[in-house]
Amino acid sequence: MSAAGSLVVGESGERLAEMLALIDQSDSVELKLTVPESHQRSAAMALGMDPLQAQMRMVVFFDTPELTLDKHGVVVRARRVQNKGDDSVVKLRPVVPSELPKAVRRSPSFGVELDASPAGFVVSGSFKGVPAPGSVLKVMTGGGSVRKLFSTEQQALFAENAPEGVGLDDLSLLGPLLVFKLKSSPDGFDRRLVTEMWLYPDGTRILELSTKCEPSEAFQVAAETRAYLASRGIDLGSEQQMKTRTAMEYFSKQLAGGAVKTGAAQEGS
Repeated sequence: MSAAGSLVVGESGERLAEMLALIDQSDSVELKLTVPESHQRSAAMALGMDPLQAQMRMVVFFDTPELTLDKHGVVVRARRVQNKGDDSVVKLRPVVPSELPKAVRRSPSFGVELDASPAGFVVSGSFKGVPAPGSVLKVMTGGGSVRKLFSTEQQALFAENAPEGVGLDDLSLLGPLLVFKLKSSPDGFDRRLVTEMWLYPDGTRILELSTKCEPSEAFQVAAETRAYLASRGIDLGSEQQMKTRTAMEYFSKQLAGGAVKTGAAQEGS
């Protein structure tokens, strides 16, 4: 996470000006940093993490085996969350908030967020939904309709932005992936710090630290967060990893040569 005035490492003045404009149009800002595997244990100890307090999640993405949606900036995801229930999202990334349809922008289920890390920044727009209880598990285990995991608003956003001829029930299941999420308030840090550990089937682990803030306080929070993490010995200059892209690329390779459809397509309906 970068210091105030340089939230994104190495960005030009033009890119920083673009980021400032996008921050003003966003509903929230999330500052992120991934920690390389070789430093994950020391980072956990330095931040006083208690893994027994983490919440378990199962995450699944939906796309074609060739990741056609990803190439068009569309992300389709569903989750099972321990002690909380299921959720789903249709996300567009990147977006320019001012160019979004007004009806979409006004919906209470839609949010615009700017994610910033040392690798750069991106703005996404997401429609969130709450599927019927048990429906995500049903799809994960080979039954049910993918389309029914998503609300009417989510389906409309997907139809408007997905490539022609690609429907929700045409998609393949990418996952599931096990994720542990921990929310904490470490000593010496006045904000909530969120830690996510993504565990991939090949043994790879991605540990991400993040904190959210209002757009108006992004630079101040970035500076404070950077100073705090540096004081705990966290490497701020390591190569950044992409959680979603890593997962989708892994599972798309598993589907290569023999993609299995999910949902209604699988049921023959």
